[in-house]
Parts: sequence; structure tokens; C-alpha cells
Amino acid sequence: MTKNIGIQVKAPKSECNDDLCPFHGVLSVRGKLVQGKVVSAKAPKTVVVQQEFPRFDIKLKRYARSQSKLHAHRPQCIDVKEGDIVLTAECRPISKSVSFVVVEVVS
Repeated sequence: MTKNIGIQVKAPKSECNDDLCPFHGVLSVRGKLVQGKVVSAKAPKTVVVQQEFPRFDIKLKRYARSQSKLHAHRPQCIDVKEGDIVLTAECRPISKSVSFVVVEVVS
């Protein structure tokens, strides 16, 4: 049984026994929502998400594309592969570099 995490997202179809899953475990989400593309899914429980955003260049007086990467925890019930667009939510720090969790695969 999935619990309500406070965000309008589709609940995963499969069950898992991961304590760090926001749907089936005890991890709560808060703060920012980040949508980005998965560029690496080699680690068993972690994915690297790249987000692009416009940045204003003062010298050239125009917008330039900028990008940043963040690490996100992948619960067992969500199937993610490289190239997917995912929605991640901020949570408590899980490790030194992981403070986000994947909550939905957009496409």
C-alpha cells in the first residue's frame, strides 16, 4: 500500500521494502522539486540527474544555457534507466552527496 507523500505524482505500481522510499518507507520529502534527465544509472541505488536552466550573461547581455548535476536516491519500486526524464524531490541528507529522491519517471 502506498502512502500520500504530499505531491501530485503517480504512485509506483510495484511494492518495495526500501526504508528510503517515500511511498513505502519512512523517508519524507520537503523543499525543492527538480526535473531533469538521468545521465548515469550505474550505481545500484543512486542516479545522476542533469538539469538545464537559462543563466544571464552580463557581459554579452543575453541568456546562455547552463547545467548542473545532482545525485538522487532511486527506490527499488521505480524503474529508471539512462535518458529518462525524472522528477526528484528534496529530502533529508541520505549520504554525503545525496539529498534528493526520485519520485516519478515523467518520460
